[in-house]
Amino acid sequence: MYFIVVKFPVKPEWTDKWIDLVTPFTQATRQEPGNLWFEWSQSVEDPNEFVLVEAFTDDGAGPHVNSDHFKQAVQDMPPALAATPKIVSRQIDGDSWDAMGEMRVD
Repeated sequence: MYFIVVKFPVKPEWTDKWIDLVTPFTQATRQEPGNLWFEWSQSVEDPNEFVLVEAFTDDGAGPHVNSDHFKQAVQDMPPALAATPKIVSRQIDGDSWDAMGEMRVD
């Protein structure tokens, strides 16, 4: 699977509107056949930073970046951003989340 984490530094005036801005992109991506998950979080250390954790099947990442909704998001997001997003994107073994080995809750 392709495992991707992106940090989006948002302008302060866009912080309260960010999720609304990305909702159409999020909903469309979650409907893609190769999408495993697509989850937004807001940083607890910097409220103006949003973190996107996403995963795609090996065949799903290519169609995602070529989709109309991805192209639209690439146009819609920059006016709300304070800087270029930072990304980690890796192909890894697996197809889902694993249980944490160092901790177990019964």
